[in-house]
Amino acid sequence: MIQLSGKLICKTLDESESVRRFLPEHIRLTKNEPGCVSFVVQATSDPLIWTVEELFADQKSFDAHQERTKKSRWAVETATILREYEIQEVV
Repeated sequence: MIQLSGKLICKTLDESESVRRFLPEHIRLTKNEPGCVSFVVQATSDPLIWTVEELFADQKSFDAHQERTKKSRWAVETATILREYEIQEVV
């Protein structure tokens, strides 16, 4: 399985509002992808930081998710937000 863990780090409250606005559809689409085991993005006590935890069944499903996401409205609307992720294979 492939696990992604990390953060979305917004520079402004407007960026954070973009996350809040476009996240529900991004979550819905991702959870419907083949191989998505878990997908959680949550606000933290800091209004500019969101945690991200993803788990996909294999590299192929993770890669397909990355490709779909690159072309999504989510990607366009949140393009300026800093992402700090670690990706690893887990058993």
